[in-house]
Amino acid sequence: MELKGFLPPELSEKELKDLSNKAHLARGDILKMTTLAKSGHPGGSMSSIDIYTVLYHGARISPEKPHDPDRDRIVISHGHTSPGVYAALARRGFFPIDAAIAGFRLIGSPFEGHVEKKVPGVEWNTGNLGQGLSAGCGFALSAKLLKKDFKVYVVMGCGEQQKGQISEARRFAKKYDLDIIAIIDYNNRQISGITWEIMPQMIRENYESDRWKVIEVNGHDLQEIYQAIRRATHEIEGPTAIIAHTVMGKGVSFMEGKEEFHGKALNEEQYIKAMEELGLDADLTKYKKMRKTKDFPAITVHYPRPKLKILTGEPREYSPEDKTDNRSAYGKALEDLGRLNCVEKKGSPIAVFDCDLASSVKSGDFAKICPANFFQAGIQEHNTATMAGALSTCDVLVFFSDFGVFGVDETYNQQRLNDINETNLKLVCTHNGLDVGEDGKTHQCIDYLGVLSNLFGFKVIIPADPNQTDKAVRYAATHDGNFFIGVGRSKVPVITKEDGSVMFGKDYLFEYGKIDLVRDGDNAAIFTMGHMLFRAIKAWEILKEEGIKVKIFNVSSPRQIDGEMIKQGAETGLVITYEDHNIETGLGSRIALELARRKLSPRFMTLGVTRYGDSAPSDELFKSVGLSPQDLANIVSDILKQ
Repeated sequence: MELKGFLPPELSEKELKDLSNKAHLARGDILKMTTLAKSGHPGGSMSSIDIYTVLYHGARISPEKPHDPDRDRIVISHGHTSPGVYAALARRGFFPIDAAIAGFRLIGSPFEGHVEKKVPGVEWNTGNLGQGLSAGCGFALSAKLLKKDFKVYVVMGCGEQQKGQISEARRFAKKYDLDIIAIIDYNNRQISGITWEIMPQMIRENYESDRWKVIEVNGHDLQEIYQAIRRATHEIEGPTAIIAHTVMGKGVSFMEGKEEFHGKALNEEQYIKAMEELGLDADLTKYKKMRKTKDFPAITVHYPRPKLKILTGEPREYSPEDKTDNRSAYGKALEDLGRLNCVEKKGSPIAVFDCDLASSVKSGDFAKICPANFFQAGIQEHNTATMAGALSTCDVLVFFSDFGVFGVDETYNQQRLNDINETNLKLVCTHNGLDVGEDGKTHQCIDYLGVLSNLFGFKVIIPADPNQTDKAVRYAATHDGNFFIGVGRSKVPVITKEDGSVMFGKDYLFEYGKIDLVRDGDNAAIFTMGHMLFRAIKAWEILKEEGIKVKIFNVSSPRQIDGEMIKQGAETGLVITYEDHNIETGLGSRIALELARRKLSPRFMTLGVTRYGDSAPSDELFKSVGLSPQDLANIVSDILKQ
């Protein structure tokens, strides 16, 4: 049965009977899944199942074309209700119900404990509560930018409304009048008890204060649910919240209203009693056998990667006479991308997100020429990170610019979820390291590489000067996957070769993973990155005066180390890493790991940040922690004299 985008004014008796039967069967499916797996969240799944049944049957989605670009998007924010989601999707025809029941929480199966995109019909991996509305904002923005008319539905729990990120998403959705319908399963229960007692919240008033339209319904009345969604879909402009009053564990008397069943599966005795009450077969033995032998339908689905056509134009070239910073070079490259692809419309749309820092992160010039593609989210980093990630899975190139302490440290959880969701985000963070200077330790992001190294899919680029920054930005724009580009705050000199010509000029081709030999020598090897390269060159010049010649390597891609260049450095007998980063988790760790992998054993020393910095100009800070060019030169000289 298809309801064609909630177009009929109401459900017919036949449709009501059909949906009621499906929801009833789904309650049994939920109990089978969780009892068989001996874990899961049956209570919330059963309070949400009537919502899911109506929504998945009424939305413009199709089992035959689960990735239709014109489909409605349904985001499940309270991802622990996965048994309900899987049951509703199976009953809608997206896959056989036996696969979900027998494979629930089974290793190698896509039917994980929290909703998983490997399951047809699931749009976004969630689990950390409070993320879904932000992802919904990203999908709704894609409809605007790609000029499509699909709707976005976000189903949430009542307890997660306590999360601040939802407030951020509410405000953004209204500011840009996004077509989002949020449906809140208000069962008034969460893990620790009654929601109101755990944290009082005025859910309706919160949404209304942010200028959303609000509808309240009986969350177990299929007709009421349908008509509320239909009204929000076709009669109300802008974002709408539907508060659906439900009962945790609905359908089984001894489960109803009991928070203990939020995250606790029934034992087999309870399961048999529940199935008798529902009037359904307690056929768990059949599924035990299926689960043991893995004799159930295999489900394999992969979301298509974004289809982008991005024109990068000619890289800008900065001469040694130019006095600028890497963040400004990023802004100019971004402006070029915007002019070619958005203003002249020669390529795919680009979206740039900012959190009240456009003048500092240098995305302001893009905003001037492409105002419709620039999204000012205010001081709301968590929502912005998730929203940008979700949008990047669509056919839009997405940049999110921020300070390192906000774009990496503060939003690590959101970037982790982006990584899990295999997004295509280009995260450009400025103001990294002690180079931030006078703003002091709260703003000096000295751990970005260590943090991002925990994310399996993020590529990291730390360019050395404006020329390499320009090329890195254009490279990331045309290469698939999540990229982090990190730069400092201060102006840096253009890097030149020993003969004075530009190092990263027009003939330089940026390659991810490539290590650049910037200066040669045979007494030692110094590996560095970012704005520390020009300081390492100064140390090289000091050492040269002493008759010491060392190799200087620029490691612009510290997460993908070129082992052959490490070997070349190790052959000098002394390897030193030099970085504006926490000494425990940065470039030194990456080089040490590669040396160990290759069973190379030169003398090895790491130089980096060993404490939180003070408020002072960056050069003074580097000197205070022993990272000035003279400090580096002295250390090399002293070691070689030993």
